[in-house]
Amino acid sequence: MKAIVQDTYGNADVLQFRVVPAPTPKPDEVLVQVRASAVDAGVWHLMTGLPYLVRLATGLRRPRKPILGMDMAGTVEAVGANVTEFAPGDDVFGICGSAFAEYATTKPAKITAKPKNLTYEQAAAIPTSATTALNALRDKGEVQAGQRVLIIGAGGGVGSYAVQLAKMFGADVTGLCSTAKVDFVQSLGADEVLDYTKDDFTRDEFDLILDIAGNRPMNYVRKALSARGTLVVVGGEDGGKIMGGTQWMFKAPLLSLFTKHRVRGVISLANKKDLELLRDLAEAGKFTPAIDRVHPLSEVPEAVAYAQAGKAKGKIAITV
Repeated sequence: MKAIVQDTYGNADVLQFRVVPAPTPKPDEVLVQVRASAVDAGVWHLMTGLPYLVRLATGLRRPRKPILGMDMAGTVEAVGANVTEFAPGDDVFGICGSAFAEYATTKPAKITAKPKNLTYEQAAAIPTSATTALNALRDKGEVQAGQRVLIIGAGGGVGSYAVQLAKMFGADVTGLCSTAKVDFVQSLGADEVLDYTKDDFTRDEFDLILDIAGNRPMNYVRKALSARGTLVVVGGEDGGKIMGGTQWMFKAPLLSLFTKHRVRGVISLANKKDLELLRDLAEAGKFTPAIDRVHPLSEVPEAVAYAQAGKAKGKIAITV
């Protein structure tokens, strides 16, 4: 099969388009013919091995898994002897370990039926980013109808879902983004859009803030919170090569002990229950995956580089 393979950590130039052996499903696995996948922030971290903390799970000197990619949509090719809930020919979407390839194996608990009204590319753009947005709003933020919600980084992959889902929950949504993405965030349904190059969001007051950008001091962001507001730190790229932005995930709950605000971090992994919910919401027209561009499998290096530059409006999909 054709796949994007890396033998060492580094920038996008370490990714190579090769022909490699196709995987064989174990008794408790499903083999999926991947029709589409998507680029998320985790791809860059796994590709570069940064922050170094990720290498504890992926390999200290070189990647244990040479094929990147987690989000995918496709058709079941074969099932292991112990798998009963899927059959060859089923259209599915979800998470696997090596999505940048023509075939990938995964566990039944990590996939579900693909939304009938979406393309493979749209479905593949959902799992990681939409699940993270859902978890940040519903579970960590405990968003309520009528609340004022600020989404910092509203124009990116997670942000594009967060805007739509927050509106679905009945919130009044303000998006913060770059000048180039203002019109895009407005098209997602935000009630107000602020341009971070000229607008000071701390002059206003919000019940819930989702900080997806993670590049501002937490105390500065908290200036925009109401007296009993909640700050959910969804991501962050600052913090150096050791911890990266992950330190905020550990600091957030500790800060809640010393402030009137609730401060929470999000480490979200797609699960079957949330994938089923997102599928149902997509089929009901409650949200639509926003895709900036679609690349063929051979252009994954270009897609990853474009995503890391922060230019993408929403998601970047890969057609396999």
